[in-house]
Parts: sequence; structure tokens; C-alpha cells
Amino acid sequence: MFVAKYPAWIATVQYQDEHLHHFDGTKDLFKYLLDMPRWAPGHRQEDIKAIGVTEYYTLTRIDMRTAYYVIGSDVLGPMGHELIPLETEADAREFLQDHKGIRILRHDEVTRELLEALDKGQFAQP
Repeated sequence: MFVAKYPAWIATVQYQDEHLHHFDGTKDLFKYLLDMPRWAPGHRQEDIKAIGVTEYYTLTRIDMRTAYYVIGSDVLGPMGHELIPLETEADAREFLQDHKGIRILRHDEVTRELLEALDKGQFAQP
């Protein structure tokens, strides 16, 4: 998928040598980070300089490690059910309520199993 078609969803990994890897959503970024030997042979977590996600409300790039993520909402990304990045906990709570989300997560709570469940729509609203 061409990420330029979806600027509101772009996530980016920047390496120490300044090269970039772009993703069409936060979910695919996490898949990459959780299985770098598969998706990025020869790259290491230690070589990452910065990781940015596009904040839902402001459409600005924020640090993925400090973002709040809402799952199970009525908002879909280019690849379906998505982790919606928000800059503050207050914004995440408001988004959760306004968009019928199920849960707020931090980056260290995201697992491969959760990503697989999102792909299957298991956090989808009825």
C-alpha cells in the first residue's frame, strides 16, 4: 500500500543513519517493531532514533512511546481496525467515549496477539 495516499495515518521509524521506514497505520508499525527479524532483516531496535505516529485529532507527528492508543472504536484506518493514536490521556478518554472505543493502551501493552485480534475484527463494535 502507498502510504502517501493516507497522510492522516502515517507512522514512521527513523534510524540513526537517518533512513526512514513508513507505514500506513499504527497497527502495521507495531507489527514491524514486534517482529523486526521478519520485516526488517539487518535492522535492530537499538539503531532506531525515533518512532512517530500521526495523532488523530491534530494530524501531527507524535512520539509513539508517549502516545495513548484506543482500540475497538468505530473509526477504521486504511487497513481496517486500528490503534488510534492520541497525544494525551484526556484526548484518549474523549475519543473512547465519542467513538465507542473499548480500551486505551500504552505502547508497551501492544502485543502480537492483540494485533492479530484487530486484524480479525475481534475488537469491532457490533
